[in-house]
Amino acid sequence: MSLDEALSSLRRGDFILLHDGGKRENEVDMVVAAEFVTPEHIKRMRMDAGGLICMSINHELASNLGLDYMHEILFRSQHFDESLKKMIIGTAPYGDRPSFSISINHKNAFTGITDKERAFTISQMAELYKNENTNKKDIFNSNFKTPGHVPLLIASQGLLSNRLGHTEMSIYLMKLAGLSPVTAICEMLDSQTYTALSTEKAKKYAKDNAIPYFDGIELVKLAREH
Repeated sequence: MSLDEALSSLRRGDFILLHDGGKRENEVDMVVAAEFVTPEHIKRMRMDAGGLICMSINHELASNLGLDYMHEILFRSQHFDESLKKMIIGTAPYGDRPSFSISINHKNAFTGITDKERAFTISQMAELYKNENTNKKDIFNSNFKTPGHVPLLIASQGLLSNRLGHTEMSIYLMKLAGLSPVTAICEMLDSQTYTALSTEKAKKYAKDNAIPYFDGIELVKLAREH
């Protein structure tokens, strides 16, 4: 599928399948713009993808909200002694540091795990990005709680010039689509092999369900050209 088809799908509030490249995780994620997320999106990611449903945000928003990467938070924690700090991931096997930050629920959630509540938490973060109030941190602190059921991922500051993960690729796609830089993403897993879904099976799923399949390598080429 072409980049234009992928961007059009995202602008409609539909999914795309995004492969990060064979030299990295070699995984395919379902991706949707957070501003359009509904309970149906969450249900489909839960049932058809099966991985961890996360929310990616751009680095600028994370900075404005005072958020940091979880490995940095734990490393600075006075409640982690030196032996516990040895557990903290430095570089993951796929070559990058994890982009995980805290996990959140919206304050109006009950448990936070239902399709409705996760969709609401994710969509409200997109609304926060679009909020013109200059003090978004106070709004964030008042409206979201941690720990919760939606893991936050922070895209690197330089996006694809610094890291080639689904986090950065999905946010870069939002930039190209003219959408809020907040996404919901979920890895596609294979219930038969108990591993990540192969690109061949992911492409078949995409074709059967009329969902654009996009190779992140093309995004990397585009980012380098510009």
